[in-house]
This record gives sequence, structure tokens and C-alpha cells, in this order.
Amino acid sequence: MKKIYISFLTAACLFISGLATAQQFASQSTSDLRMKLPSGDGSRAQNVFVEVGGQGLLFTANYDSRFGNRRDGLGGRVGIGYISADGDNATTIPVSLNYLLGKGKHFFEIGLGATVLATGGDEDSFLFDDNNSNVIGTMSFSYRLQPVDGGFSFRAGLTPIFNGDFFLPYYGGLSLGYTF
Repeated sequence: MKKIYISFLTAACLFISGLATAQQFASQSTSDLRMKLPSGDGSRAQNVFVEVGGQGLLFTANYDSRFGNRRDGLGGRVGIGYISADGDNATTIPVSLNYLLGKGKHFFEIGLGATVLATGGDEDSFLFDDNNSNVIGTMSFSYRLQPVDGGFSFRAGLTPIFNGDFFLPYYGGLSLGYTF
């Protein structure tokens, strides 16, 4: 249990460190940013989306944002998911850093993160016979459609998952959402 908390705390510290770097980047003058960005890409991309599979493992609601005033580059995401059936329940909390490569509205996403998985059940449940929690490592290799002026967003790709006991390289995910 101690390893889970240390892993989660490490991921949270990395995420906060990225936010601090982004704030420092955002404090640069607007003229500096205009010189670095292609026309039409001068605003930070933010997304809200639902995901099936993927880094959230099950079904999750998520928020994703770039750390700088860019449509591509370094960013992060956080989400939450819950599912319950026949006495079994599972809660997932994915947190990850990602990097977008591309221009316009088409991007390739590379990401690395961790997902907290908390399961519960009673002695009559089908999947989980007791309350348990674990941290699972996640990666992302996905195509992302992210409109320049906001609107419908889409993502699909491979999201390998791993921990000390297993590695599942061909796990995938699909997400639909809105970019603003």
C-alpha cells in the first residue's frame, strides 16, 4: 500500500512541476509567443472528453490541456471513472503527461502516466472479493483530431498498461469530446 501512495505522490509532483513550468512559459510576452507559433495556433488547446478503455482502463470523464500557449507540445490530463455491477465496483483516476506532434487539427500523441485503480466487492461478487487498490502505469500512442477553432475532438490509439506483475502492450482506447 505504501508503494501505491509513493507512486501516486510522485505522479502528482510531476504534474504540478509541469504546471509551474507552463506558468513560467505563459508569463513571456505575447510578441515572443507570436513569433514561435504558426498562424491560427496562438491559443492553448483544452479538451473535455469521455474515453472508453485507454489510460482510464474502463470508462472515464477527462480534462486535457497544453501547458503553454500552443496547440501542440507538452500537456497533461486528469480524469475519473466509476463502474458498478452485481456487487462489484471499480474507480479509476488516470493522470498523465503527454506530448502532441503535428500541425493544424491532426496530431500524434505520445504519453506516459499512472492510473489509480480502486476495486471493491463482497463475498458474493463475481470479479472482486474484497476492497483493493493499485497503481497501474500507462502509455499512449494515439491519433488525435483537435480542431483549431474548437469543436468536436476525437482520439484513438494504443494505450499499453503495466505494473510489476504484467505488461499488456495491445490495450487500446477511444475518446470523443470537445476542444475549446
